[in-house]
Amino acid sequence: MFQEDRTKPVFIAGPCVIESAGLLDEVAAELARIRRELGVQVIFKASYDKANRTSVKAFRGPGIEKGLAMLADAGAKYGLPLTTDIHEAWQAEAVGRVVDVIQIPAFLCRQTDLLVAAARTGKVVNVKKAQFLSGEDMRYPAEKVREAGGERVWLTERGNMYGYNNLVVDFRNVSDLGRWTDRVVMDCTHSVQRPGAAGGATGGNREFVPAMALAAKAFGANGYFFEVHPDPDKACSDGPNMLYLKDLERVIGSLL
Repeated sequence: MFQEDRTKPVFIAGPCVIESAGLLDEVAAELARIRRELGVQVIFKASYDKANRTSVKAFRGPGIEKGLAMLADAGAKYGLPLTTDIHEAWQAEAVGRVVDVIQIPAFLCRQTDLLVAAARTGKVVNVKKAQFLSGEDMRYPAEKVREAGGERVWLTERGNMYGYNNLVVDFRNVSDLGRWTDRVVMDCTHSVQRPGAAGGATGGNREFVPAMALAAKAFGANGYFFEVHPDPDKACSDGPNMLYLKDLERVIGSLL
C-alpha cells in the first residue's frame, strides 16, 4: 500500500493510455530515477481503457485484464505505486487489487455508484473535478466517498469549459478544493487541452504545462498530475497536451 507522506507533494505521472509494455517500461524507469534523484513521492499512471475518447475510431487501450497485468508488472519492476481510472462500478474491485489510488474521471465525478464502489476498495480515491463544476461543488463527491467508507479522498482540478473546444483554469478552485480534502492535485496537462478541437481528436497547448503547475502551487496545490510520453506527437491519445518525458524532471524540480 502507498505510504503517503502528507507533508510532501505527490507527483502523478505516466502516459495517457497503455500503448505497449515497452512504453510503460521506459516511462516507469524514468519515474523511478526521478524519485531516487529528487527524493519525491511519485505515482505511476496509465489507463487500460480510454472509454471517453472523442471518436469511436480512436485507440482505447488493451482492456482491463491485459492492461492491469501490464501496469502491475511495471509497478513491481520499479517499485512504483500505481493509479488508473475506472469508468464503471464493476471495474473497481479488480482495479483496487492492483493500484494504490483509484482515479475517477472528471465527466463521471457525480456518479454515485462509481464513487461508492471505489470507496469500498479501501484505496485512495482521487476524484477529478468536472469541467462543469466549481471547487465548491466538489464537496458532494467527496462526501459520497466518505459516506461509503472511503477514508482517503483526493480532489483534482482540471479546468472548466469556456465556450466550445476550450478550457480555462480558475485557480481559486484549487483553494476551494482544499476545504474538502488535504490533498489537492493540479492536473497540469489535461488543463491545457482543447477538447475536440483537432478534427475528431483533442488538441492542446503543452507549452503552458509548467506555468499551470507553478500557478497551482501558489494557490495551495500539493499534488501534481502530468501525462508524459517520450514522443507526445506520436502518442495514441492526448499527444498535444502531454509533456515530453525528458522535461518532467525539470518541471518537478521547479516545484520543490
